[in-house]
Amino acid sequence: MCGFSSIALFANNTGSQRPAPEPDDSKLLLVQEWVSSLLSNMNEHLSEEDLRRALKSCAVVHYNNLKMDNVLSAYRGKLDKFIEFLEKEWGWKVDYDEASKTLIANENKNYCVCPIINHKATGAKPTAICYCSEGFAEKMFSTVAGIPAKATVISSIHRGNDRCKYKIVFA
Repeated sequence: MCGFSSIALFANNTGSQRPAPEPDDSKLLLVQEWVSSLLSNMNEHLSEEDLRRALKSCAVVHYNNLKMDNVLSAYRGKLDKFIEFLEKEWGWKVDYDEASKTLIANENKNYCVCPIINHKATGAKPTAICYCSEGFAEKMFSTVAGIPAKATVISSIHRGNDRCKYKIVFA
């Protein structure tokens, strides 16, 4: 999701600490703080549906930047193999109920992995960023499964939960 790249990079870190940003990355910190402020203001002034629509559409930028179509090419039509990859390489916990076409994906980290916002400098917890994650998950799981998927964040660090979890429902 927006944080998928961070998950991939830090798959073995399932502990209580978020990996530290590079110490000389002041431009990144500026962008993260700016985005955190924007998202916090959007949380206050826009409806939930407007937030969801705007931020889900932003997910494609990160998806394309990570060249996810290439990353996922080995898993197209092989949802079971992709789930194995998520569990082994990213440390996720995934439950898939084939009968209901519903998947619960638990990132299995007790910190937000999103690289878009800076969690430490501002302490901001803009919950709207989770809608970007929904969009990323929809694109990723739709690509793998070859059918439309609808993603919903059901648990989020930014919403006061201990883990980020997603419900994915396939058409």
